Amino acid sequence: DYMKLFAEQVRTYVPADDYRVLGTDGFGRSDSRENLRHHFEVDASYVVVAALGELAKRGEIDKKVVADAIAKFNIDADKVNPRLA
Repeated sequence: DYMKLFAEQVRTYVPADDYRVLGTDGFGRSDSRENLRHHFEVDASYVVVAALGELAKRGEIDKKVVADAIAKFNIDADKVNPRLA
């Protein structure tokens, strides 16, 4: 399931400065894959926000689009990193 470690292994072979990896790297904290993906911020809403964030960093979309998506998906941008929680 969405292992971050796997995608990190190819990072050096991807010629891009904005290569981002999302992944769970574990299942022990959750009772279902759905809850696991939400906890580790890799469910559909977090993928959308991550992609929009990268587009905003490049200047291809306005940062307000990212903020609107964060609000729409009810994402707590100040929550503790899931790997530390």
